[in-house]
Amino acid sequence: MDGIALLVTVFAGIILFFIFLYFVPVGLWITALFSGVRVGLVELVVMRIRKVPPRVIVESLITATKAGLKLTSNELETHYLAGGNVPNVIRALISADKANIHLEFKQATAIDLAGRDVFQAVQISVNPKVITTPKVAAVAADGIQLIAVARVTVRASIQQLVGGAGEDTILARVGEGIVSSIGSAKSHKEVLESPDKISKLVLSRGLDAGTAFEILSIDIADVDVGANIGAKLQIDQATADLKVAEAKAEERRAMAVALEQEMIAKAQEARANVIQAEAEIPKAMAEAFTKGNLGVMDYYKMQNVQADTEMRNSISGKGSTKKE
Repeated sequence: MDGIALLVTVFAGIILFFIFLYFVPVGLWITALFSGVRVGLVELVVMRIRKVPPRVIVESLITATKAGLKLTSNELETHYLAGGNVPNVIRALISADKANIHLEFKQATAIDLAGRDVFQAVQISVNPKVITTPKVAAVAADGIQLIAVARVTVRASIQQLVGGAGEDTILARVGEGIVSSIGSAKSHKEVLESPDKISKLVLSRGLDAGTAFEILSIDIADVDVGANIGAKLQIDQATADLKVAEAKAEERRAMAVALEQEMIAKAQEARANVIQAEAEIPKAMAEAFTKGNLGVMDYYKMQNVQADTEMRNSISGKGSTKKE
């Protein structure tokens, strides 16, 4: 039993020892002490309690101190608790200091908390970045489409990183400038002969205003001839005019057919009236015979007149009008 108790005691002692080293990082404190960074053990314990990794803070503080930056552990701890990337900020400050770029700790932390990579921004400020625009299609005054690709050289503006527009805005503005420049050209040949006119005109407009970058140069990398938009528009207009003319012709044809049908209906109605009138003639004659107003000789004379009329019509080619 004594052996088991001793083993439990040793095991518990080891666990307590590691717990002590976790909350009291003595090794890290010794490293900071020999690096010239004054950080107390109590301060390291408090960091652990606040769930701030002491190693991140101490190593970043050592790096900053060796680079000649005057920072405190409280500043780094505050930035970490705010959700910032402490090592990245320290690298950015050191890089800016070596490149003689004025960058304060508060400004760097503000850039970092704004969601931008402050170290990359410093790198772009030292080494300008080239952005290639997508293909931009524009039409010259003669109706010929041109497709241009530009390379924009930009440098990060440290003062505008917080609140300034990004690369997408630069690309959109440059694309708009290219379209405007090509559209103002009288002929596509002018653009093909001197593509540098586009870059000069676009660069003179100050497209980097309000952005996080400074445009250093705009170079037209490629210009290709596209479709003949002017001719295509003329063809489309002619097709539309043809369809309108066909519609109007169909409307006139429909009106003519309707008028013809109306005339045929009227003719049929008139023919029906004639037939009806002819049908009344025998009745009238019978009535005249009954009343004595028409004699047999009068009837024969009328038949002779009718026969003469039919003969004349037959001779003249009008045909017989006698109803069978």
